[in-house]
Amino acid sequence: MDPTQWDVPFPVIVGAMFVIVFCRAGGTYLLGRAAAAGASRSDRIARMMAGERYQRATRRVNDYGAPVVAVSFLTIGFQTLANLAAGASRMSAARYLPALVVGGVMWALLYSAIGVAGVDLFGRLFDRSPWLAIGVGIALIGGYAGFITWHVRRQRAERQRA
Repeated sequence: MDPTQWDVPFPVIVGAMFVIVFCRAGGTYLLGRAAAAGASRSDRIARMMAGERYQRATRRVNDYGAPVVAVSFLTIGFQTLANLAAGASRMSAARYLPALVVGGVMWALLYSAIGVAGVDLFGRLFDRSPWLAIGVGIALIGGYAGFITWHVRRQRAERQRA
């Protein structure tokens, strides 16, 4: 289901991406509400909700509310935790849904534009120079792997200092 291969206008792609993110993020919010209700009955859920990343997301959602949920759609990794924390902290649907809509629209526009344009540009580069395209792909993957490694090491060092 590659949106770059759909023979539809760009607004239809954005609409489809919005529906996808609305269902996914809304489902995560509902899972958070259910997890909060059942955390006392599940060690796995209780451990996840006691984790540092989850606690940080919960603090941000509680401190700043719906704007954090909306902005979380522009991040990688924090989005799911913010929606889960919003549900687990029982953020009201009246506050959550507008944040979901605003964040979902931003995500859909960004994902559609970058996804469609990025795949198109990569395809054009590959048509001109397959070796250069492969090199760019390897460099991107290596850069991402390096960033993850640096981030994990930094977190470990911070935990050891604490």
